[in-house]
Amino acid sequence: MERTTVGLRAVDAPSPGGRAVRRWGRRLAAAAGLLALCALPVGAADATDAGYGRGHAAAPLYVSDYGNNRVVVLPTGDGDQTTVPFEGLVRPTGMAWDVAGRLYVSDTGNNRVVVMAEDGSGQSDVPTEGLSRPLGLAVDGDGDVFVADSFNDRIVKVDAAGGQSTVPTTGLLHPWGLALDVAGNLYVSDFVNDRVVRVAADGSGQSTVPTVGLSQPTGLALNSAGDLYIADSGNNRVVKVAAVGGRQTTVHTEGLSDPLGLALDGCGSLYIADGFHNRVVRVRETGGGQSTVPTTGLNTPTGLAFPPTRR
Repeated sequence: MERTTVGLRAVDAPSPGGRAVRRWGRRLAAAAGLLALCALPVGAADATDAGYGRGHAAAPLYVSDYGNNRVVVLPTGDGDQTTVPFEGLVRPTGMAWDVAGRLYVSDTGNNRVVVMAEDGSGQSDVPTEGLSRPLGLAVDGDGDVFVADSFNDRIVKVDAAGGQSTVPTTGLLHPWGLALDVAGNLYVSDFVNDRVVRVAADGSGQSTVPTVGLSQPTGLALNSAGDLYIADSGNNRVVKVAAVGGRQTTVHTEGLSDPLGLALDGCGSLYIADGFHNRVVRVRETGGGQSTVPTTGLNTPTGLAFPPTRR
C-alpha cells in the first residue's frame, strides 16, 4: 500500500498500476480540493427525501455555492437569485430540510453542521463531536440528522433530542451523499469504493445496491416511487436504479462535468449540480428536455435541496 496525502489527512491508496491509483490521481487533480479545502471538489451531493419534504414546481431551489462560501436560492419560476444569510460558511456542501422548515448545511471547511431557523432569523450549530469534512446530510421525519462524516469514514446520527451516535456500517471510504427512503432505510454513496450501500432501518445490516460501473458516486436522490438517482461523478453522468427490478439506466443528459448534488421537485424534474460547469441543469425524469437554470456567479455548486411542502 502507498500512502497518499489528501489535504490534511493521509489515506491509503492501492499500489501503482491499479485502477484505484488512476482514480486517486484524477481526484487529486480535480476533486480532492473539496476534501482538502483547496481548489474544487467532487462535491457533496445532498439527498432528496422520498417520503416528505417534497418541493413543487414553483418552489425555490437552494444551492450550496461551494466556491463562494454561501448558499443561494434560485427561483424555478419568476424572481431573482438571493443569498441565504448564513454567517461564516467555509466550503458548504450537503444540505437537507426537516419537516419543520429548518435548513441544515454541512459547513465542510469548519467541520460542523449549521441550521437556519424556519423564519430565517438566525443560525445555530448542530451539536456534534469530532466531525472531519462533513459532506452529505439527511433528516428523517423525527428530526434526527444524519451526517456523512467523510474523513472519519462513518455516518453519524444526531438525535432530535440531542446525543450523537455512529450508524453501524462496514468499510466506508469517504462517504458522500445520503438519502432516506419512506421506510427509514439509509442510502450512502461510498465515494472511494465506487458503490452505494443501503443501511436497513430495522438494524438488520448493510447491503450494496446492485450497480454497474460506478466511479466516484456523490449525490443521491429518491423519488416517490423509490427509484434511486446517483450522481456518477467520475463518469460525468447520472444513473437511475429502479425500485422494482433494480434495472440501471443512464439519465439522458448532455455535457455534464462532475455532476454533484441532485434534487427532485416532485413534479417530474431532476435537478443536477453540474460542478465544473458552474451551473444547475434540469431534466425530465422520463428523459430529455435538458435546460440550464438561470444563475449568477455560481462557483462549484454542490448540494441541492427544495424546501418542504406543508401537509
